[in-house]
Amino acid sequence: MKKFVILGGGYGGLTIALNLLEKDLPDDTELVMIDRSPFQGLKTEYYALASGTIAETHIRVAYPDDPRLQLVYGEVSDVDITTKQINFHDKEPLSYDWLVIGLGCVDSYHGIVGAQEFSSSIQTLAQTRATYQKINNIAPYGQISIIGGGLSGVEMASELRESRPDLNIRLIDRGPSLLSAFPSNLQQYVRDWMMEHHIELRTQVSLVRLDGGDLYNQDEIIRTDATIWTAGIQPTPVVEALNVPKDRQGRILLNEYHQIPDYEDVFVVGDCASLPFSPSAQAAQAQGKQIAEVIQAIWKGDTPKLGAIKLRGTLGSLGKKSGFGIMGKRTLMTGKIARMLKSGVLWKSKRHFG
Repeated sequence: MKKFVILGGGYGGLTIALNLLEKDLPDDTELVMIDRSPFQGLKTEYYALASGTIAETHIRVAYPDDPRLQLVYGEVSDVDITTKQINFHDKEPLSYDWLVIGLGCVDSYHGIVGAQEFSSSIQTLAQTRATYQKINNIAPYGQISIIGGGLSGVEMASELRESRPDLNIRLIDRGPSLLSAFPSNLQQYVRDWMMEHHIELRTQVSLVRLDGGDLYNQDEIIRTDATIWTAGIQPTPVVEALNVPKDRQGRILLNEYHQIPDYEDVFVVGDCASLPFSPSAQAAQAQGKQIAEVIQAIWKGDTPKLGAIKLRGTLGSLGKKSGFGIMGKRTLMTGKIARMLKSGVLWKSKRHFG
């Protein structure tokens, strides 16, 4: 039997599996999906789990129960794309005929000394659970600092304000404004919301070192009881170790069919792929759908025909009652409607509707 192996059951990997299971698989091909967890965690909602406003079961999504899909649980140590072998920390190696790499990302600490040791993360379920415990143990009137004023940092700060109104919350960014990738009027809306809800905003802070509860902004010391890191991502160490062409962010360069050019039996999806837009769940799902179309065409002996990936927009939450977003290229929305739309997206994701 030939093996089509998907590394990672996140947004991209799961989309590929679901799309392939909707069709007839070749009789001589086995579909295998590998993940360290027995369910998908909806990563776009980890900020709420860390804040304590939802239970973990709320963001667990069951993998497909289909006899044609073999689920393998384990921690991948490395991939040898020359010998077509996947190595694990805790089990025997697995060979493949076609491979999808969708292992996601890890925090990028930008070379800041002590950042990894003295901050908490929301990149994995295990890290998010630990962050929740850290926040839960902060006494009333304690200080929490969130590093990174992008979408994750804003959602983390606003959800935490709803969960712990007793805490002092500070949002720190090295740029001149929060949400620098968004239009200025939307940035202003979020700034006003933060000020109304007593969240301290510190912009143009250039951290050089973290040491326990001390954050060093050059010579200034900013004191905190807990630090949550949302200041950028990079591909996983497994992808970092691959000797293939990459972009400046370390993401793998691909051809028009989402394959590594010199290894066309290897596809890359999601945060590890070099794409013309920022990593997101939506992009990973759109890319995953196209990868499923490509491999189905290959199995049939056809030439794949793909269109351009078009993203529908970006939505963010400000607690459970407000939000913001951009739909298409120009339509801005704020308030309850944006939050309701994001809740609808979550509802669809939990039920495998994209």
